[in-house]
Amino acid sequence: MRFHTRKWVKPEDLNPNGTLFGGRLLEWIDEEAALYTIIQLENQRVVTKYMSEIDFKSSAKQGDIIEIGIEIVKFGKASIVLSSEVRNKMTRETIITISNIVMVNLGDDGKAKPHGKNHIEFVKDRLD
Repeated sequence: MRFHTRKWVKPEDLNPNGTLFGGRLLEWIDEEAALYTIIQLENQRVVTKYMSEIDFKSSAKQGDIIEIGIEIVKFGKASIVLSSEVRNKMTRETIITISNIVMVNLGDDGKAKPHGKNHIEFVKDRLD
């Protein structure tokens, strides 16, 4: 799994227990999944359709640096399925895993549109 983004847990990210609020973490994961999909499908019109079971394994506290990992599970006709793991950057302890995040490619009409992709592409490979 590639870890693309790091976040610093700040006071405004905490729940009443003094640990990272799960909703904030899911917001960060959703944004990372959207950005990853936009880059892979070369289309800014993508939406999150589905997130499978969310498995919280540990917590993060103020001052922790976390990193968000995204990996492609499979390509669909108009979708891409991702998995995600978030871990503590310093301890490498897993904080959360999500097995399936389905992102859908949209056309100008706002409806699902086939993307024609079937493998991971890296930006550096598109520039050659």
